[in-house]
Amino acid sequence: MASFETGGEKNVVDTDVVVVGAGISGLCAAKLLHETGLDVQVLEARDRVGGRTYTVSHPSSGYADLGGAYVGTGQDRILRVAKELDLKFYKVNDEGKSVSYMEGVHRSGSADDPSLLTKNPLALLDMNNLLWKIDEFSKQVPPDTPWKAPRAKEWDSMTVKEFMDKECWTSVTKKLLGLLVATLSCCEPEELSFLFLLAGVASSGGFGNAISEAQENKFVGGSMQVSEKIAALLGNRVVLSSPVMRIEQGEAVTMVTTHSGQQYRAKYVISAIPPTLLHGILFEPPLPGLKIQMIQRMPMGSVIKTMTYYETAFWKDNLGFSGTAMSDTGPVVACMDDTKPDGSFPALVGFITSTQAKKVCDMSVEERKQAVCEHYAEVFQCPEFLHPVHYVEHNWMADTFSGGGPGANLGPGVLTSFGSELGKPFGCVYFAGTETAVKWGGYMDGAVEAGERAAREILHAMGKISEDEIWQEEPPSSDVPSTPGAAISWEKYLPSVPQLL
Repeated sequence: MASFETGGEKNVVDTDVVVVGAGISGLCAAKLLHETGLDVQVLEARDRVGGRTYTVSHPSSGYADLGGAYVGTGQDRILRVAKELDLKFYKVNDEGKSVSYMEGVHRSGSADDPSLLTKNPLALLDMNNLLWKIDEFSKQVPPDTPWKAPRAKEWDSMTVKEFMDKECWTSVTKKLLGLLVATLSCCEPEELSFLFLLAGVASSGGFGNAISEAQENKFVGGSMQVSEKIAALLGNRVVLSSPVMRIEQGEAVTMVTTHSGQQYRAKYVISAIPPTLLHGILFEPPLPGLKIQMIQRMPMGSVIKTMTYYETAFWKDNLGFSGTAMSDTGPVVACMDDTKPDGSFPALVGFITSTQAKKVCDMSVEERKQAVCEHYAEVFQCPEFLHPVHYVEHNWMADTFSGGGPGANLGPGVLTSFGSELGKPFGCVYFAGTETAVKWGGYMDGAVEAGERAAREILHAMGKISEDEIWQEEPPSSDVPSTPGAAISWEKYLPSVPQLL
């Protein structure tokens, strides 16, 4: 890992821009500003860069991504940055049978076959109608201003659960959407605004993109390399172990003070940390009341990401499974194969999210390991899963400088009341972070977009670019070509359950 500065020296440091947070968003902002000739200082609270990407290494696992890891088609900004940094991808293994273990019934088959979840024809119609309706509704939601959707007030007044109860006729369909919400947002349907769900679907270009194509590829060597390589380019401009405690805006300059007392005098500041963590910074003058109200209503998701390693990939070699499974029993809500592309270090990555994460949060690591292995043995109906050679996890709920993951979630009424406040600058302070992205919010791609947008807002404030140049469309990547969103063709002509009845 590259060597960066750590906080300690108390002399005031003069710079053009201070960036708070050395995750992908903050570092992409700093990289763009640095390339235009501005002096930047990036202040990171942790003793590492990467933010919500976190790659660890061990002789029994090689590298392991314990945070954000996946890159999919259409995520052109992170693909472009990866190419600039000479990073490579590999396709996640999906060959073999997927497994569904819902309502006590074990099924296996093609991931594309709806009967993997149920063989009840009414339930299949119910699922089709639900997913098609969400996709169609999302097309009415502008990703940059979801609170301006024609039915924004109506959709933001209900939770996803209330929408399910209104639209779904079968219990398995409700369970399916509940598991999708738990997997993607790491919360329960009753916690999430239906408008916020639709905004997320719109942001990713369709439900099909969000639930499948966004998880197609991973970085060879781990996703934290994105931040490490940018930080290496910036050198001692990245300062670790320096949590920001105070941001004071004066008439001409802004003073940023870290926990150690080190001060940085800058013309502009970019905050690239999760919105809820802004409460830990004292702003002078205080943040606007509406922005404070907004960030009070943006809790992070509940997730523990687990990696379980085995001597061989027996689920694939002997049983014909891909390693992909979804279950309503817990603790793991969803899992996938995480074996390295050369076949080394056979592993399953498991996501313990939402209610399941809260249930096991206070367990020891060893207890969670045992629970995960027993879960795999039950879901795949194979006792060999009880004998791992290595296990590693990261409890994002207990991560002081993230507070959860993968992103913030909004309940009913928040978007329509406060949504316009999220990315709005405050004086000389600008806001990045994946939560503020227009496209692929919550993903690494959204982090790149938000960081570069905040940097260009500063360049515009300095008179270096026009206002029209702040937002820039990203050309499609040739490395991982874009594909259309969720394929809804003849399925949209199938009747819903009430229409059939």
